[in-house]
Amino acid sequence: MAGELPIPIFYSPAMVADSESFSPSAGKPALVIESWQSLGLPLQIRAPQPLSVEQFGVIHDPEFVADVLGGRRANGFRNTSPAVAATLPWTSGAMLAAAREALTNRVGAIAPCSGFHHAGFAFAGGFCTFNGLMVTAATLLAEGRVSKVGILDFDQHWGNGTHDIIERLHLESQVLHYSPTGDFGRPARAEAFLTCIPALLDRFQGCDLMLYQAGADPHINDPLGGWLTTDQLWRRDRMVFDGLHQRRIPVAWNLAGGYQRDGAGSIRPVLDIDDNTLVAFVEAYGRASIAEAPFLGQEAA
Repeated sequence: MAGELPIPIFYSPAMVADSESFSPSAGKPALVIESWQSLGLPLQIRAPQPLSVEQFGVIHDPEFVADVLGGRRANGFRNTSPAVAATLPWTSGAMLAAAREALTNRVGAIAPCSGFHHAGFAFAGGFCTFNGLMVTAATLLAEGRVSKVGILDFDQHWGNGTHDIIERLHLESQVLHYSPTGDFGRPARAEAFLTCIPALLDRFQGCDLMLYQAGADPHINDPLGGWLTTDQLWRRDRMVFDGLHQRRIPVAWNLAGGYQRDGAGSIRPVLDIDDNTLVAFVEAYGRASIAEAPFLGQEAA
């Protein structure tokens, strides 16, 4: 896949809403796409297919799904916004589409969305409503496209919803799930975490696909994070993408959390981190020159 090949990104404006919340995640996909397009990289934007109620019901309680989509139960933003509900089939659909493409091209693809890992079998929370990670894994397992899926969750927070669904559906042998927060999660352990990434990736040998949450909220300046610098986040992502490439494990990745704002109230600090993640992905697979997309967002004093 070397050379100026397009980078597959699954995005639709239907994925975007105003969540009326502290979290920018429901509106972030459009801002991320705009920022990525300014980098001059060869992007291929494709519209995903929205998931059906039945597809969500594979890993969620069907009554829970119907109530959320019908505005009778709060979503992960603690409201019953119809606009947010309308985005949910599209964001999870983007994750599934990216996974399918990664399995096809044997390299990777991107779903520029967030809001999955705190959603459990019958509950929402933490700005997450439906678990696009688990619906993707369960769908591909049921179709026989994969026999084992890895979920590498490098968000700031533990994916309690992912864990809940894995346990309820008895998928422990088919879905391997890891987040570093409990083992590391503080500045004094940041370099140790980076050193351990190759060993962490070794745990996923035998997986047919990796679903990677490249969270921006572990950043040391994030109001809900606080342990990795901009440079360390860049190194994290480059090591993950390099390591998966070396192990021949295709990856579908998303954005996960990120809550910083600048003095003007914009999420530019988060977008800089997400830009760096895209550049790390491009560099790991040799699709462009680093000179075309330099390291962004120098560390704040």
